[in-house]
Amino acid sequence: MTATSSPAGTVLPHERIVSALRDAAKHGQPALVAFLTAGFPSRERFREHLAAVASEADVVEIGVPFSDPMADGVTIQRSSEQALRAGVTLSWILEQLGSQPPLATPLLLMSYMNPLLAFGLTALAKHAVRVGVCGFIVPDLPFDESEYLRVALSPHGLALVQMVTPVTPPERLARVAGASQGFVYAVTMTGTTGNKAAAPKEIADYLVRVRAAASVPVCAGFGIRAREQVEALRGMVDGVIVGSALVEVLERGESPQPWLAALRPPRR
Repeated sequence: MTATSSPAGTVLPHERIVSALRDAAKHGQPALVAFLTAGFPSRERFREHLAAVASEADVVEIGVPFSDPMADGVTIQRSSEQALRAGVTLSWILEQLGSQPPLATPLLLMSYMNPLLAFGLTALAKHAVRVGVCGFIVPDLPFDESEYLRVALSPHGLALVQMVTPVTPPERLARVAGASQGFVYAVTMTGTTGNKAAAPKEIADYLVRVRAAASVPVCAGFGIRAREQVEALRGMVDGVIVGSALVEVLERGESPQPWLAALRPPRR
């Protein structure tokens, strides 16, 4: 199912993501997509931390804590465990988003499938768009089984961001990247988030293939934590995704704005 097209004069949520990424990339540097775990390191300061990250990032991913985050490394696992112990749930996140004026920065929810199913997909889509969420990333939802979630999200213009990896076969890459909304999440290495290893030498060829298959921006993620890595990806992707390193910044009690600003290479 294709996403709903926007009536004249309106911008649908998934289109907001595309616009934000492309506008940032016009300056010759990759856009920043920043991840934080909802309610970590402080449940009480979630909205403060979200606003701080959103003030510097071009798109924000809000992680929904889950007890078995299979795609996440130890940093995000630790943050999820602490947030769950503090009582953070999907319902609580939506309530928090709805209790403040909408942010100008597009927001996505990154969640495993169980919390979404428990909430109810139809109700979730209605509630999400009402509180300013623009889309979803669901790491444990196979592309071949994603149609029922698309059916729930599409009438509201919500994006379903798809993930690809360096080992995704060419035919599948074309299907998955072609169906992604908002952006294509190009995982730069196999494994879990937070890996500090350098991107493989073949990364350039891989990203060329992803961009050729995608009709939306391409953002690279997993293991990005330094300006040098962002600089190396300039020209290859529309944006970079920073997760574990940013979660560590918040965990240390540091301000996220200067850290995120320092990731951006000089404009060309």
